Amino acid sequence: QVQLVESGGGLVQPGGSLNLSCAASGSMESIERMAWFRRPPGKARELVATMPSAGAIKYADSVRGRFTISRGHAKNTIWLQMDNLKAEDTAVYYCNARMEVTLYNYWGQGTQVTVSS
Repeated sequence: QVQLVESGGGLVQPGGSLNLSCAASGSMESIERMAWFRRPPGKARELVATMPSAGAIKYADSVRGRFTISRGHAKNTIWLQMDNLKAEDTAVYYCNARMEVTLYNYWGQGTQVTVSS
C-alpha cells in the first residue's frame, strides 16, 4: 500500500505562484508513476502532470510552461511548482501513485487551490 499526503494549497492572486508537495510512504518500490491531477469546480478530474519511474515527464497543454513537476532528493516527495496562475487553475489538486503490474491507483486527500483577485 501507498499513503499520499498533499500540502501547499491556498488562495493566490492571478499571476502568482504556489508550490504543492506530496509526501508518499509505503511500498514506494512498486510505484510505476507519480502524477498530479485536479478537479475544477463542477468539472471532471483531469490530468495535470505525470512523472513515470522511467520515461519522460508529461504536462497537460493547459499548464505546460507554467507548471513544473519534480521529485525530492529522498524520492518520497513530489512537488508541483505552479507559476503564472490563472483563474481557470482553481481546483482541488490530487497526488496520484500508480502501481506496477496491477496499475492500481492510490490518491491523496486533495488540496484546494483558489486563484482569485
